[in-house]
Amino acid sequence: MLDALRFEWKRLTTLRSTYWLIGMGLLVSTGVAVLVGVAARNEPVSTDIMWIALNGGAGFGLPFLAVFMAIIGIFACGHEYRHGTIQPTLTSLPQRNRLIVAKLAVVLSTTLVVTLVSMAINLAVVYTVWGEAPGLFEDPLGTSLIGYVVYMLLYVLVGFGLGLLFRGVPSALVVIFLMPLIIENMIAGLSTIPQLDWLVPVVKFLPFSDGARLLELSAPDFGPGTPDYDLFSRWTAGGVFALFAALILASAWTLFKKRDA
Repeated sequence: MLDALRFEWKRLTTLRSTYWLIGMGLLVSTGVAVLVGVAARNEPVSTDIMWIALNGGAGFGLPFLAVFMAIIGIFACGHEYRHGTIQPTLTSLPQRNRLIVAKLAVVLSTTLVVTLVSMAINLAVVYTVWGEAPGLFEDPLGTSLIGYVVYMLLYVLVGFGLGLLFRGVPSALVVIFLMPLIIENMIAGLSTIPQLDWLVPVVKFLPFSDGARLLELSAPDFGPGTPDYDLFSRWTAGGVFALFAALILASAWTLFKKRDA
């Protein structure tokens, strides 16, 4: 197992894309915190401001860092198939379960460290602008930040599973972008049309939207005239996203063990 971990760590740290993706993710996330600080520097720091700054914009539907880290998850398997290195990898490490566990361990631990570093940098921006960070460990902000970390890990798990399932990069990238940004938003939008009200019960089961609930400060208010979606609570919604990630990973893992490569 240690050999598999060393192998995967070496693979991850020798890819230039790893540093580019982490760097861009941290840059964009920090950029959001800086923009918030510049825009609201003359106002008292509030929970909402802290929330947006610390998660780098993920709170209002732009999970920049999660997307970049999910691409690293996709590359963990997708690159091996794209460049034909999966066969020599399996020759060196024929125990497929160990290989997948090692890849998951390295990718998820890297994601956890990068997420915490990003939050620390953004917190430093908050302290630089306002000199304080009130309510950091109190609800609802504290719970939201824990949810953000869980959300990041699950998002990357989905990316990893898609890369392994499709045995490549392009198809996995299409799904990781298309599903949360277009398909789920389209379903939610169409559900507001009276003739398509049968879509209303579906909205509460949309996985990426449920995942986003992990880092919300409060239940969303869709305004008057909007259907009653009867959305799940924070952790129940997170469970739906986790189940979605688990199904993708389980399917990919099973096929990986049955396929020739």
